[in-house]
Amino acid sequence: MIFSHTAIPEVILIEPEVHGDSRGFFMETYQKRQFAAAGIDHDFVQDNHSRSAQGTLRGLHYQIMHTQGKLFRVILGEVYDVAVDLRRSSPTFGKWVGYTLSAENKCQLWIPPGFGHGFYTLSDTAEVVYKATDYYSPEDERSLLWDDPDINIQWPSLIKEKLILSPKDALGKTLKEAEVFA
Repeated sequence: MIFSHTAIPEVILIEPEVHGDSRGFFMETYQKRQFAAAGIDHDFVQDNHSRSAQGTLRGLHYQIMHTQGKLFRVILGEVYDVAVDLRRSSPTFGKWVGYTLSAENKCQLWIPPGFGHGFYTLSDTAEVVYKATDYYSPEDERSLLWDDPDINIQWPSLIKEKLILSPKDALGKTLKEAEVFA
């Protein structure tokens, strides 16, 4: 695997080594020793799987307590995946990085605790799976507004009139209003 630090060094893009032949392919998606050597030395306690229709934007989610790191990948389709630094003491506070992840490119994104996370579905449908470092805690979940002008995420191919948002995500807080991390 190739571990590449992004413009926000704690967010890491992971490219797997894919072994393919006429039967299909094989790849490792997680190996504790390799991940620890790359600085991702966390225990994962929960795996999640979701399916989204084209135009769905999920997020930007985070848990203020029981913070979750997420190891995120796409197994069907294509999404634009975004991480926003919500650590007030960080030099990259309020900055974001985004990557197109797909079943075809097989890349993963490590989003550490202290970040907001969301994705926009580019393909007709997309299925994503991700590991989390803490359990889902609905009372601690927060949503950062996906189109906060102070963050200014450049979502590709987004058609606002066709955007599919949950009611909770439509009411996300701006960075100025949101509870963030120290």
